[in-house]
Amino acid sequence: MGKTKKVLSTGRFGPRYGANVRKKVLKVELRKKKKYLCPQCRKKKLRWRAIGIWECTSCGLKIAGGAWEPVSDIGKRASMVIKRIESRST
Repeated sequence: MGKTKKVLSTGRFGPRYGANVRKKVLKVELRKKKKYLCPQCRKKKLRWRAIGIWECTSCGLKIAGGAWEPVSDIGKRASMVIKRIESRST
């Protein structure tokens, strides 16, 4: 077993669980395994270590972030609101 060209890493499930569930799992796994840009050294070396924990393999920086992406959608919105508030106060 393992993976195939069409279904990638969800090939390990075979025909079980249904197509929609396997597609959702594939979407999450691709986001999780992708390398992201490190905020400190600006290299594309930020990797997922555990749920919400991200580590840069280059500079060793560990950050807390979203479960499957370093910055979740809610985190992006929160930082936008903070920037807006800061710009008003200056």
